[in-house]
Amino acid sequence: MFRSTANVVLSMPNFARYLARRFITLIPTVLGVVFITFAIGYIIPSDLARAWAGGIKARPELVEELKKKYHLEDPLFAQFYFFLSGILTNSLESPTTGAPIFSILMALFPFTAQLAIMSVSIAILIGFPVGIFSALKRDTISDYLIRIWTLSMNAMPAFLLGYIIRYAVDVTYEEMGMVPPEFSKISMPSHRITGLPILDALLLGESKVLCNLLFRFFWPALTLGLIYGGIYARFIRNSVLDVLNSEFIIFLKAKGVPKSAILRHVLKNTMIPLITVIGFSFANLLGGAVLVEIVFHLPGIGSFMYNSLFLYDVVIILGTTLFFAVIVILTSLIIDILYGIIDPRIRY
Repeated sequence: MFRSTANVVLSMPNFARYLARRFITLIPTVLGVVFITFAIGYIIPSDLARAWAGGIKARPELVEELKKKYHLEDPLFAQFYFFLSGILTNSLESPTTGAPIFSILMALFPFTAQLAIMSVSIAILIGFPVGIFSALKRDTISDYLIRIWTLSMNAMPAFLLGYIIRYAVDVTYEEMGMVPPEFSKISMPSHRITGLPILDALLLGESKVLCNLLFRFFWPALTLGLIYGGIYARFIRNSVLDVLNSEFIIFLKAKGVPKSAILRHVLKNTMIPLITVIGFSFANLLGGAVLVEIVFHLPGIGSFMYNSLFLYDVVIILGTTLFFAVIVILTSLIIDILYGIIDPRIRY
């Protein structure tokens, strides 16, 4: 059924024209994001070259060299051209590391991507059944308890929950007479196959590395999974209740359709708004779960950007911001495509 639906959608000329329009509109959108990030970073009243060279004690010749290298004294249009060409050719180097910014981000991206995948998976495993159960048990004690939990997860700062989980893990190890684990050490596979450390360790059969990586990634993923699981559960509950109160569901109940069949119709009609929530939360995590990565000492994009703030490395900050913005834009496009595949009634 899903395949036939996809074939119908993909064969629609309107859908093809819609995709073409969306790809065309991506170009000015991305350029607009590039210009805004450039304006934020480069048109601020500060001496970037001196900050990169070491501040007050910076050598004057090094300051002048950095100004020439990054065209800081050129007109704004020349600076913007340097910034744009550097991004497109991956030649824009970080003044503190000396490496191209996107090369650094792509090296760190597997850690952040792995954390995002595990976090969203845990959130779905928690949020889906809890949200559906809460909707089916509306206005019962179970529903009230679940709603309190979802509200607390919505209000809970991720870093605070992360510290609570870290403290609980340390206390549990001490109670068991074991040395608390070191979250600052992380093992890596001997070879890179897919780029995802856990998957590479599994494919290479390196059990010790795999156990270390699972331990290191499980706790931050659980932290984010609980928070996003509460968000998903609350959203699913409200969506299911809206569908249950719709006219066609009332009609199906009046006809005596089994509850299992009604539930299938309900879940199918909650898919589209649910894809939006999951898609953008996944994009948000791909941009770097900054505070959680810091709490658990994960070498991801978020912690890398956080450390760059103290070095005043505007190039890294702007490159990371642009990287995240592109992910959100592409996620929006993918979500729109999934809309048409899941529901052929949608017309473009």
